Amino acid sequence: MIADVLSDTSTRMSKALDAAKEDFGNVRTGRANPMMFQKILVSYYGTPTPLGQLASLHNQEARTMLITPYDKGALRDVEQAIRDTPNLGANVGNDGTVIRATLPELTADRRKEFVKLVRTKAEDAKISVRNIRRKAKDELDALKSEVGDDEVARAEKELEQVTKSHIDAIDEALKRKEAELLEI
Repeated sequence: MIADVLSDTSTRMSKALDAAKEDFGNVRTGRANPMMFQKILVSYYGTPTPLGQLASLHNQEARTMLITPYDKGALRDVEQAIRDTPNLGANVGNDGTVIRATLPELTADRRKEFVKLVRTKAEDAKISVRNIRRKAKDELDALKSEVGDDEVARAEKELEQVTKSHIDAIDEALKRKEAELLEI
């Protein structure tokens, strides 16, 4: 039973870590990244659809993304959705078959704003991991009468190690993203 609780907790913490890394990938750096465009919602025949499902995304240059819609009829909708996306600021143009989205250079102030945003996302991920830990600790406390205090104490130490490793991984991902954002 204790092993099940710890296994489930570790899996859920790993998912929280993956979600944090995905959130970091959606924050704009000086380079064009397909992750930034994947979740842009395009009104496709009246249904909000992620851009990653409607088009292929390729880096043409460091700051230029080449977007090729699978359905040429959705070209204008895709272009408008990219143009309307806040915090992207891409210059968008199309030649009738593909869309080129060029990202402007980031100013120092804008970089600092993105660093603050990434730190907030990292703190949210840490809070999520801590909430998972708290729930697991409650589950372990409920098992005390069945397995004994010593086993629960050992499991709580293991839980703390798992929690620390996931929080350290979030901090490491944050450090890498901050360095990427501040790189000129």
